[in-house]
Amino acid sequence: MIMKELSHETVLSLLPDRDPYAHKGDFGKILLLCGSRGYTGAAALAAMGALRSGAGLVYLGVPESIYAIEAVKLTEPVVFPLPDEGGMLAVSAVGEILEKLPKMDAVLIGCGLGQSEGTLAVVQAVLENAKCPVVLDADGINVLREHKDILRGRAYPTILTPHDGEFIRFGGTISENRMASAAHFAREWNCILLLKGHESCITDGENHYINHTGNPGMAVGGSGDVLAGILVSLLGQGIAPLEAAACGAWLHGAAGDICAREIGEYGMLPTDMLNVLPRLLK
Repeated sequence: MIMKELSHETVLSLLPDRDPYAHKGDFGKILLLCGSRGYTGAAALAAMGALRSGAGLVYLGVPESIYAIEAVKLTEPVVFPLPDEGGMLAVSAVGEILEKLPKMDAVLIGCGLGQSEGTLAVVQAVLENAKCPVVLDADGINVLREHKDILRGRAYPTILTPHDGEFIRFGGTISENRMASAAHFAREWNCILLLKGHESCITDGENHYINHTGNPGMAVGGSGDVLAGILVSLLGQGIAPLEAAACGAWLHGAAGDICAREIGEYGMLPTDMLNVLPRLLK
């Protein structure tokens, strides 16, 4: 099994050129469906991860009960409320989401959403109707455990970003060769898999990247939300899905490494990673 590795130079070479005559719509229109009562930070971190990695327009749909909080937290993304039930997205949110999908270049579902009937309805509707790449993170993955077959029918790329626990709960098995386990899963379920952890594995089942950036200081709540935002941003800017996943993992880990050097592993936060991320993109 041949595994590719990325360097900073390679990552920069994969980023699209910035046309001096371009406008914000040329750098990706991204839809994020994230957050729930008690998990407002997840939505905010994902949205800022998308913006800090170059997305032109970021639309963040959140349950109505947390809309006011997100609107205060965030000034750059376009935040809008969606129907909710019990602090999580309601089934009735599906109609409004489907109206927005045709205009989007990439979609992220899952960060802080919680698990509910509404979450499942939204995830299924997006996977069945989005004619663009979709990133499934956290609860976007968790609610599909009993409905995995929907992945096999997707005609457009789907990236899953589980840590080991989520991967096993979803039905994956981890052998001594993590990449082989990840590749088997990607082939079986018609997806690109970013299996997070020390030396994250990124694979579409046939082609494989391993990421060597990152450090233990990144093992803190919210770090994965930043990563998910970076991934959907790169997808929306037109980078091929497997390379977008690999570049996102590299950039996320490299931002964490800068923070570890300058702040220290014990006290670094996801917001620190957001602040240094632009240094890696110039």
